[in-house]
Amino acid sequence: MMQPEVSPVRSAGELLDANRHYYDSLWAGARLVEPHRFNTWPLVQSLLAQGGPRLEVAPGLRPRLPLENTHFVDISEPALAKLYGRGASVTLSQVTSLPFADDSFDLVCALDIVEHVDDEDGALSEISRVAKGGAAIMLSVPLHPTRWTSFDDFVGHRRRYEPERLCGKLAEHRLVVERSAVFGMQPRSSRLLDLGMWWLTHQRERALWWYNCAFMPLGLRLQKKLEFHSGMIGTDDVDEILMVCRKG
Repeated sequence: MMQPEVSPVRSAGELLDANRHYYDSLWAGARLVEPHRFNTWPLVQSLLAQGGPRLEVAPGLRPRLPLENTHFVDISEPALAKLYGRGASVTLSQVTSLPFADDSFDLVCALDIVEHVDDEDGALSEISRVAKGGAAIMLSVPLHPTRWTSFDDFVGHRRRYEPERLCGKLAEHRLVVERSAVFGMQPRSSRLLDLGMWWLTHQRERALWWYNCAFMPLGLRLQKKLEFHSGMIGTDDVDEILMVCRKG
């Protein structure tokens, strides 16, 4: 059965509150995972060679850019407090209202964020605005509205993207897909996801302990090497996509 691209359940304010509550709870008991432990690190290293100022939006405690010399923006105070404690430059704000001047950054990273906000054009517009001409922008989003599940609602997603519509939205904001790869650490098993959601709903403290101490370390070990292809990859069997865009 066809699922709607946009979740109709919550207003913009309710969605923001739900996202903040979910991630405040998650990050309050979590440990920071260093950027070099993710499979995005080889990509990041190649992009760091350009030098210049850089920004990561909504990293939580899973930043992909180096803590040193990167500006971090998030809506979660617990996450920002821990990043700040490690010497990072942090700002409490939203992706739709980034507190930086136009053309400020040579590298912008916003993974798993645009699908969480009600105002997708505001988010993409701000990401494009603060990026310099020719800057690299790392973006990831979930695909295919037909794959919408209760997990999308639970983690605060507003939408999944049809690939064609995604390309159109990026073009509207002067973002050209340079290369892309299959992305995401979400388990494929719907039963495993349902079990995780039940635990988080009914035994949250215990579930978060298991997530932070067992499942997250295991997920890091099981990460696959990212395989990038020029432009947009074929998306028929892709649940989430990571793109490196350039601001035109």
